[in-house]
This record gives sequence, C-alpha cells and structure tokens, in this order.
Amino acid sequence: GLAITGGNTDTSTFNLTATMTRDPKTKHVTKGSALYLRGSQSSLVNLDRTAVNVRHEYTISGRTFAFGQVDYLRDRFKQITFLWVPAAGLGYKLVNTDTTQFVLDGSVGGLAEKNPGRATSKTASIIAGQRFQHKLSSTSTFVESLSTIWKTNDFSDSLTNFSVGLTTTLVSNLQLKIEFIDSFKNKPANPGIKKNDTAFVTAFVVKF
Repeated sequence: GLAITGGNTDTSTFNLTATMTRDPKTKHVTKGSALYLRGSQSSLVNLDRTAVNVRHEYTISGRTFAFGQVDYLRDRFKQITFLWVPAAGLGYKLVNTDTTQFVLDGSVGGLAEKNPGRATSKTASIIAGQRFQHKLSSTSTFVESLSTIWKTNDFSDSLTNFSVGLTTTLVSNLQLKIEFIDSFKNKPANPGIKKNDTAFVTAFVVKF
C-alpha cells in the first residue's frame, strides 16, 4: 500500500505485508507473516515499524494442537531496537468449519528486548491469544486477532497486539485488504512515549 500527498502538505506512507501458509494436508502446518510500516511528513520519518511471526503447528487430536513460534518486533518510535519472543504452547479450535474459525492458544517462552542506550533485557514470557476468521461470502473474509505477551519478571510490562480487517477478491488472485492494527505496550521504554500506536492499512494483495 502507498499514499503520497503534496502541495500544502508533504506526506507519504508505505506498508508491505506478506503471509505464507504451507499445509501438506498432514498434521503439520507452517505459517508466517510479516508487516513493514513506514511514513514521513515534510521529509521527516514519523513511522518505522517491522513485525514478523513464524509458527509451526502440529495437530495432536481433533481440534487440539501444539505449536512453536518466534515473534520479532522493531519499532523506532516505541524505542524498541528489537524484541525477540520464542515460545511453545497449546491451542484449541473452538470453531473449525469451512466458513468460520475461532482459535484460542497459550504458550510460554523466552523474551529478549533491546532499547536504545540500554543493555538487552532477558526474561521468560507468557503469551495468550485468540484468532477469528469468518467468510462473509465467496469473495470476502473478515479476520480478527488479539494476543498479549507478559514478562514474568514484571507482569505490568506487557505488549498487546490487536488487528481487525476485511479482505475481498477483486479479480482472480488480486484482493483488496483493509486492516486496523493496534499495538499497546503497557510500560514503554521511556515515560514520554505513548503506550498506544494504531495504524489503518489499505493494500492490494496478490496471491500466489
């Protein structure tokens, strides 16, 4: 997605997203997602964020599955140089039909966070999340997800990510995606940093 304005205002925003799913129709499923947001106003950068998730799921039986995943976050204006969260846990598909999916999961793992001017902090982490997906029609799909990461050495230092969006097919493998993203860090690196960051993303999607 790309937006540029000129004249009385000089702004630009750019977003790039990618998702990957490998499902060999066995008990194993591998998923990946990446998001890059960058924006500027009058040639000054005011948005610079990267988020990546890689996840492997193994079906234990029925709707129950085990998984391992790695999350990565870099957010210049939240003063997060990097945040790595490897974790493993269990999930359950409360609803699992061709039309609707509703999944809950929980996991434990490690966490390494680097902030400018500070040493890397390391601790264990606890993660809880849910995902919802519903096909509104043969061409449109509604998606929503929510997850929170807590540091075990300070439960007040948590990171919550929320997203809700709609994807609709335009022609063949071309889709239009509209998504709202909210990132909330309860204890920012510095008191002057706002806890909440939101983004409204519109993009064209090409499926391979």
